[in-house]
Amino acid sequence: MVKVLKKHGKSIEETELVKGIVVDKEIAHPQMPKRTQGAKIALLNAKLEIEKTEFDAKININNPDQMKLFLDEEERMLKEMVEKVSESGANFVFCEKSIDDIALHFLSKKGISAVKNVSSGDMEKLAKATGAKIVASVKDLTQSSLGEAKTIEESKIGDDKLTYIRDAKNPMAVTIVLRGGTEHVVDEAERSLHDALCVVRDAIEDAKIVAGGGASEAETSKQLREYATKVVGLEQLAIEAFADATESIPIALAENAGLDPIDIMVELRAKHEEANNRWAGVDVFSGHIKDMKALNVLEPLRVKSQVVKSATEAASMILRIDDVVAAKGDKGPARPPGGPPGGGMGGMGEEY
Repeated sequence: MVKVLKKHGKSIEETELVKGIVVDKEIAHPQMPKRTQGAKIALLNAKLEIEKTEFDAKININNPDQMKLFLDEEERMLKEMVEKVSESGANFVFCEKSIDDIALHFLSKKGISAVKNVSSGDMEKLAKATGAKIVASVKDLTQSSLGEAKTIEESKIGDDKLTYIRDAKNPMAVTIVLRGGTEHVVDEAERSLHDALCVVRDAIEDAKIVAGGGASEAETSKQLREYATKVVGLEQLAIEAFADATESIPIALAENAGLDPIDIMVELRAKHEEANNRWAGVDVFSGHIKDMKALNVLEPLRVKSQVVKSATEAASMILRIDDVVAAKGDKGPARPPGGPPGGGMGGMGEEY
C-alpha cells in the first residue's frame, strides 16, 4: 500500500511523501477545476458513455430529424449519468474506464473534475487512502460510497501532468514521489527505498530486532566459543571456525571505514565480555565501539537469520563439491605397468 512513483528532474532531496495517492494521469477536460478543496471522491468501475448492444443491429434513417432524435437521446442518457454523479455529492470522479467527451462537458459545467482510465491498482489504493468504495455503476453511487481528501490538484512535473490527492482522511495507502537528476539516479534511489521498506515490513511483522554494526555477529561468536569448550572431538574445531566466520562482518566494517581491524576486534571482544553489553558494535564514524541501540543502528532478526542460513548453505555446498571431486580423483581404473592406456583396452583411454 506504499506506491512509489519515479519522476526524474530536480534533485533527490525533492523526494516527497504524499499522505494520499498520486495518479500518473491528468484531469480529463481543460474546463474542469485543476484544484479541488474538500474533495468528495467517487470511484467508478464503469464507462461513462453509451454502451453498445450485445448483438449487431442495423437502423435505417430516412431524414435528418430521425438522426437528431438519436443524438438527442444519447445526450439525454449521458446527462442523466452526470446528474446521478452530481446528486451523490461528488465533486471529483476517478474512472477506471473511459468517459465520453459529452459527459466530460456536462461534468465540467457542474464543476466536477474527472480523471479517466485509472489503473485498477491505483483504484484500490485510492479506496484505501480516501475511504471511498469502488462502484460498478453510476446508479449505485451514493453519498456513503464517497471518499474524502483535503485537496486534489493537478501538478506538472517536467513534461508530465500528475494528479495529487493530498491529506486523505485516515489514509491506509500513501505515495512516495521519487525525484533525481537522471533516470539512473532515480532507479538507484528506488532500489534503496524498496530495501528500506522491506526492512521496516520485516521488523513490524516479526516484532524482533537485533543490533547492527557487527554487534550481533560478535555476540554470536562469543557464545559459539563458549559452547565449543563443551564439545569433544573435531566438532569443536568446526564450531570455532564458524565463530571466526561470523567475525568477518565487524572486520569488514572496520576495513571499509579505514580502521585497524585488529584493534577493533580486540576492543569489540573486550566489550562483549562485559555483562549485558551485547549491543556493543562498530561505530564507523568515531572509530570506536559504541552501543548500537543508543545509536539506533538496528536490523530485523529475519534478515540476520537469512544471512547466516545462506552463508552456511553456500559454505556447505562448496565443501560437498570438494569432497565429490576428491572422491572421483581417487577412483580410476588401474592399468598394468608398461601396458597400453586404458588398462589394455586397445588405446581407447580411461573412462571416468
